[in-house]
Amino acid sequence: MQYKIYLIKLFIFFNFYLLLADKSFSFENKIVIKIDNEIITSIDIENEKNYLIALNPNIKNLDEKRLNEIAKNSLLREKIKEKEIFTYVENIKLKQDFLDQLIKQRYSRINLESKDDFINYLKNFNLKIKIIEKKISIEALWNQLVYQKFYKNVKIDKEQLRNEIRKKFENDEKNFLLSEIVFKVSNKNDLKNKYTEIINSVNKENFQSAALSYSISDSSNIGGELGWIKESSLNNTIKDQLKKLNKGDITNPIFTPNGYLILKIDDIKYTKKKYNENEELNDLIKLKTNEQLNQQSIIYFNKIKKNLRINEF
Repeated sequence: MQYKIYLIKLFIFFNFYLLLADKSFSFENKIVIKIDNEIITSIDIENEKNYLIALNPNIKNLDEKRLNEIAKNSLLREKIKEKEIFTYVENIKLKQDFLDQLIKQRYSRINLESKDDFINYLKNFNLKIKIIEKKISIEALWNQLVYQKFYKNVKIDKEQLRNEIRKKFENDEKNFLLSEIVFKVSNKNDLKNKYTEIINSVNKENFQSAALSYSISDSSNIGGELGWIKESSLNNTIKDQLKKLNKGDITNPIFTPNGYLILKIDDIKYTKKKYNENEELNDLIKLKTNEQLNQQSIIYFNKIKKNLRINEF
């Protein structure tokens, strides 16, 4: 009799354990998004959160719901880009020396001095360098694809740029350390509410977190950072807004062909007016080229996204 009771208890315990294990398994492997025949699971979202926090430490204090949303959108963008890349190449792979340069750019932003330091740092987030290498490779191959497809559409008037340089460098050059958020609204009536929502997010958290959450620009994954930009490189609309602001201030929404742009002045510095015209011209050409290619990147991405079957669960 006691043996039978023991077997019954064991049976109950075993089934209870299986029930818990099944629930845990289903949670860990829950499908969050389906893109055509590919899926993004809750495990993928967790890994993406770790990745974004590792490279953007300022977002680690966001609430779980917000982090999940940021990670989901980041991973969705990456998967869409990856699918398109695979229509042109068989493997996601870069030359190692180029990949190492890109990796160095990433770990330098978080004040690490070597790749080995970066690898050890990633262990704190349960991340391996191979994961980072793949993500960086996807972004680089996407940029290469956009360049190959749309570079012929880039229009640069060198003589006009030379005249701009000569005029704008009459005095000491003002330089802005900028971060951006690019966002869209379905109609202009929603602009004020959307801008207010973003600014409230910035005030509550920080600009970097808001960029990760709201920005559709490729810079969103690094918190919207644009780096140092010379005032002479900016168009008049942006320059007119920035000259009214101080360090730490944020612009009103600025209309662009790809949506509305918000800029934050992270810092300001001045450089002497001595300059090499050809070097300045090359820098300005690169900036104008990147601006036009970034516009094409957003348009191209949105076009691809519309043609995919994307279901969220």
